[in-house]
Amino acid sequence: MSTSLGSRRIPVWLAITAASLPMFMATLDNLVVTSALPVIHEDLGASVENLQWITNAYTLSFAAFMLLAVGLGDRFGRRHVFIAGIGIFTVASALCAVSGDPTALIAARAFEGLGAAAVMPLSLTLLVGSVPDRFRSLAIGIWGGVSGLGVAVGPLIGGAVVEGWNWQAIFWINVPVGVIAVPLALMALPNTLGARLRADVLGVLLAGLGVLGLVFGIVRGNDAGWGSLQVVGSLTLGAALLVAFVIRESRTTAPLLPLRLFRDRSFSLANIVAMTFTFGAFGAVFILIQFLQVVQGKTPLEAGVATMPWTLAPMVIAPLTGLFAPRVGTRVLIVAGMVFLSAGLFEIALTMTADVSYLTMLPGFVLAGIGMGLAFAPLSTAVLSNMAPDDHAKASGTNSTLREIGVALGIAVLTAVFTGAGGQLTPTGYVGAAVPSVLVGASVVLFAAVVALFLPAGRASRTVPVDLAELGTPQPEPVPAA
Repeated sequence: MSTSLGSRRIPVWLAITAASLPMFMATLDNLVVTSALPVIHEDLGASVENLQWITNAYTLSFAAFMLLAVGLGDRFGRRHVFIAGIGIFTVASALCAVSGDPTALIAARAFEGLGAAAVMPLSLTLLVGSVPDRFRSLAIGIWGGVSGLGVAVGPLIGGAVVEGWNWQAIFWINVPVGVIAVPLALMALPNTLGARLRADVLGVLLAGLGVLGLVFGIVRGNDAGWGSLQVVGSLTLGAALLVAFVIRESRTTAPLLPLRLFRDRSFSLANIVAMTFTFGAFGAVFILIQFLQVVQGKTPLEAGVATMPWTLAPMVIAPLTGLFAPRVGTRVLIVAGMVFLSAGLFEIALTMTADVSYLTMLPGFVLAGIGMGLAFAPLSTAVLSNMAPDDHAKASGTNSTLREIGVALGIAVLTAVFTGAGGQLTPTGYVGAAVPSVLVGASVVLFAAVVALFLPAGRASRTVPVDLAELGTPQPEPVPAA
């Protein structure tokens, strides 16, 4: 099967690759650095708070600028902004690699997140606009699998690279991928436009600074004191800025986030599930990867290999859910995914001790992997199910933004639980604080499962069989039935 780009016929698999490859690198860098954190702690003298910001500077910048990138893509061309994002991400990755202290690395990670903000939401929008309708569920399924894989295998790839070379190499590997991704996007993706509205820069500032205020207050809570002026002031200001953002979006003629989208039940609930799911899951991953190294003495690569049952499952399951979702419905898959993921995290937390065997933790890793694989693609489908084509970019951008906010808040909150329980980056001071932290993450994911019960069923009224072999072979379009 092929799709059209001007007068040329582009194979569907090539369009999927062009949209998914840079998105894979953007999602990979959410957690690829986690395996390197103990090494960065030793090499750069980074504190626990520094380590949080090395991760969260990326996710916060990612979240803050995503909707702005969507608006710029609508106005100036989605492929143009997509390619600009790839360029920024590539340059910023090189800056991360040459950073000589925690502050420089944190700043470079924030710049890297800016590039990722243009890549992630526009990749799905460009993909949806590049494939025929009957291949859309499959394409979204593959895209969701690659997205989930990028996040999930971050610790494994990071561990392998750190052990084989050094922590700087986890950023250098982005450079050749960026060089390949630009001509690939030019070759396979159309430069579509949306509504040419004025960029809502004030909205970006209100939302970005609001989330930053909340995360900063949470991160500083244990050290500065939860009742301190610094923490209370930061949390209050962050909440006030977010309220101002909502008011702004309800009144401006060119909103960064059209609030009317939330009138759709599928869109609203899918976004709540996405945010709470990433909050619990990736906050727990941040704690668990360091547990395997700091407490159990595994190398970065060994820690990544230990999580492979978690990381490999989404690669297999997520693309299949794209095929089955029209038949069984997205709600069933999302609820099942959240239940499996929550059960996996509970199993890991309740069996975690300093000398716990790998086989004891293995069922938790498997359940978590199955759960993530079941949820990724159906959540994307549920977000876009009732959206008009002109709203696809905004809807996708909103979903991606809330997912990243969930990651940032999850890491901040679960690390606050860890440090509040007396946790330290030592073999004897880690487990007692890690257990309640992971239990909080599991509970949040369980809440996401409850919310998902109220989603629409999400079944297609009619499904069209898909021949996977057609993805690589140009075929004539079917003639519509009379």
